[in-house]
Amino acid sequence: MTLPNVDMNLLDQPTLEKVQAKELDHPPRILLLYGSNRERSYSRLAVMEAGRILEQFGAEVKINLKP
Repeated sequence: MTLPNVDMNLLDQPTLEKVQAKELDHPPRILLLYGSNRERSYSRLAVMEAGRILEQFGAEVKINLKP
């Protein structure tokens, strides 16, 4: 495959060292967004449930209404 419009020297090729996870000094931080203002919003309910599951796994979860 040729990519004439791409300078291949500028592409950062992944290596095993680059993709290995590093030790964190805090739990993973997850931001969840939902965009409905309805009182009974299924997207909000899904986000709230996802947040509870992520917290159970040890993540730090923040939930925001996306305007």
